[in-house]
Amino acid sequence: MTEQDLTVRGVSDTARWVAYFRALETRRPDALFRDPYAERLAGEHGFQIANTLPDGNKHEWAWVARTYLFDQFLSRAVQGGADLVVNLAAGLDARPYRMNLPAILRWVEVDLPDIVAYKEEILANEKPRCRLERVSLDLSDVAARRELFARLDTRATKIVVACEGLLIYFATEEVASLAKDLAAGKHFESWVIDLASPGQLRLMQRTTGRQLSEAGAAFKFGPPEGANFFTPYGWEPNDVQGMLKTAAQFKRAPAELLALLPEPKGNPGNYPWTGVCLLKRR
Repeated sequence: MTEQDLTVRGVSDTARWVAYFRALETRRPDALFRDPYAERLAGEHGFQIANTLPDGNKHEWAWVARTYLFDQFLSRAVQGGADLVVNLAAGLDARPYRMNLPAILRWVEVDLPDIVAYKEEILANEKPRCRLERVSLDLSDVAARRELFARLDTRATKIVVACEGLLIYFATEEVASLAKDLAAGKHFESWVIDLASPGQLRLMQRTTGRQLSEAGAAFKFGPPEGANFFTPYGWEPNDVQGMLKTAAQFKRAPAELLALLPEPKGNPGNYPWTGVCLLKRR
């Protein structure tokens, strides 16, 4: 493989990178989650990305904490009666296959056609634990996504949306537009997102973000308001969990970062913070 082949060629390749970290966690005897599909989904290219990008392996703790927190929030939503999970920019997520889910639950994954096709090829012989559907769609196509949201709104009574590793690639006005589109749905009740502070965003832009930017996957979104950014657009923060705090709880955080604990209360601002947030529709 050439040097170019070993690096991120576009935003879809970041999904292989994430799958690589899920594969590493799965190998641990004390794994916080088990994803037996992650290694196949990451493929050779996913392993090469992590070991070629500057600091590509440095923040394994954050990816693991993020996956764990999304698992927890989504599990609670399903246990609380959610009858449809909508995973926007689902990437190579394998939750419909690996989580303990009711067979009657509907789960809709939305992503670009190339990654949907790749995922269907890799998992062709596997059976999801719930009623899984995939939709090929570019979420930047506002008219198409509004049509999709309106259609999904008629198919369930309690919908939870997941956006894992998506919003950071959107400009502020694009995030606001997406938030308003989701809030317009009568049955879209909760939304799970990950978020970076402005300080963390700048740090990421100076490191791994440089190469990702060259591949058309620039980091953009880190609101100074934190999770409160979403309030004017129809969503209230319900539960916010920091990734470093979570990683430290399970002995995944690097020793040199423990000095950053405890995390600041309120909006983190210039503090280097990342977290997972549960939003509820107002």
